[in-house]
Amino acid sequence: MTGHTPIRLFIGGKWIERNGAPILNPANEAVLGIVPMAREADLAAAVDAATNGFNVWSLTSAARRSEIIRQAAANLRANADVVARDITLEQGKPLRDAQTEVRRACQVLEWDAEEGRRLYGRTIPSEPGYRNTVQLYPIGPVAAFSPWNYPLSSVARKVGGALSAGCSLVLKASEETPAAAVHLAEAFVKAGLPDGVLNLVFGIPADISRYLIGHPSIRLVAFTGSVPVGKGLAAQAGMHMKPCIMELGGHAPVIICDDVDPLDSASRSVAAKASNSGQICTSPTRWFVHDSIYGEFVNNMGEAARKIEVGNGLDPATQMGPVANSRRLAAIQELVSEAIAKGARLVAGGERIKNNGYYWPLTVLADVPADARIMKEEPFGPVALVNSVTSLPDAIKRANELPYGLAGYAMTHSADYAGYIADHMQVGNLAINHFTSSLPETPFGGTKDSGYAREGGAEGLLNYTIVRSISFLAGPPRNSVPAHR
Repeated sequence: MTGHTPIRLFIGGKWIERNGAPILNPANEAVLGIVPMAREADLAAAVDAATNGFNVWSLTSAARRSEIIRQAAANLRANADVVARDITLEQGKPLRDAQTEVRRACQVLEWDAEEGRRLYGRTIPSEPGYRNTVQLYPIGPVAAFSPWNYPLSSVARKVGGALSAGCSLVLKASEETPAAAVHLAEAFVKAGLPDGVLNLVFGIPADISRYLIGHPSIRLVAFTGSVPVGKGLAAQAGMHMKPCIMELGGHAPVIICDDVDPLDSASRSVAAKASNSGQICTSPTRWFVHDSIYGEFVNNMGEAARKIEVGNGLDPATQMGPVANSRRLAAIQELVSEAIAKGARLVAGGERIKNNGYYWPLTVLADVPADARIMKEEPFGPVALVNSVTSLPDAIKRANELPYGLAGYAMTHSADYAGYIADHMQVGNLAINHFTSSLPETPFGGTKDSGYAREGGAEGLLNYTIVRSISFLAGPPRNSVPAHR
């Protein structure tokens, strides 16, 4: 008995059972339940429902939409303990981190709900008799694809943004971590969301994306995931001239300047790397440390990494859970082994721990050769790569040398250093002296191969709208004189 939430499809206001695939607990490889696989008929029904739902929701007042979304957030908060436990069972992160994810998802929904009341148009000064205005309208039904690493907060960003702008959705959530999306749908049902506005499906990703993106009723594609998959989906969308919100992978650089404490900066770096077992697209990964403090920083980082308690996320003593699946475990092992073979120095970790479950310790590699695969390929796991630099321009050059540009970090007490980094680091999200790259009220997204458009903030809602210019001749044509009565 796991106490795991049963998983079903949600289409047109109805819960639907289907045969499917097992859901595994990464902490012990036990089967938690079954995730249903949608048939093509289910996808057709979901799009039809979203089309009908859009016709209702887009004409619902912004105030009423806000009320329903805020009530859904309140429903999630009331069920937070159950939701967080399901996240930990499916994804592996420590329970307190899952609880934080639930709170953050609620904050996202609440912020979007209020911002949706402020999607203002504008009036343009015009010729006499003309009224030229710019209005924002919801773009239409959205196909949204969410990842397994943040199964609630990532879903909340897409659902909150789309619903607040007046759009309906067909949400394809992760088959590996499906329960959070089910809980979110339940919260909206209880809040009074009209049938068809939110639809939830699971299944074979390639089949679902091909069907949804190609369907003429779908007007926008929102995706969070890897660069290769994102490029493939963007290409499909391009064939149908559909806009996309693409939040793709990264390989986040961290610049450690010569004016910071090597002990404090190393400790904070390890805590950030341990978050979600490094399975975050914004996870700090490539450290570039000034050579004057490099040796001390590396030693401190290794010592802090070895103290991280790895274990089952339900254990209160656990600081870092397992990685999500056997694929991640194998990929990390391959990248780390190749880097060491090429000359990287192993400072901490480096080998799988425990035989049952997908556990990998926080690993620190120093002096990593530039031609090691791990310096170019995002490890998406608890691996920190540390190299020395001789100057800030050198660090910036190294930080920008990859085709990714999602998040970047730096630690310095110098306003001059901070300004230089802000002006030159090629990322969509930069955090200086902390490791939080995203908030509900700030826009989130990347540049280069890390994607385009934004989620979150006022910019995030705008992506779910179309701009319509409306010109109205309100009076007699210019140069004509109205008759007197």
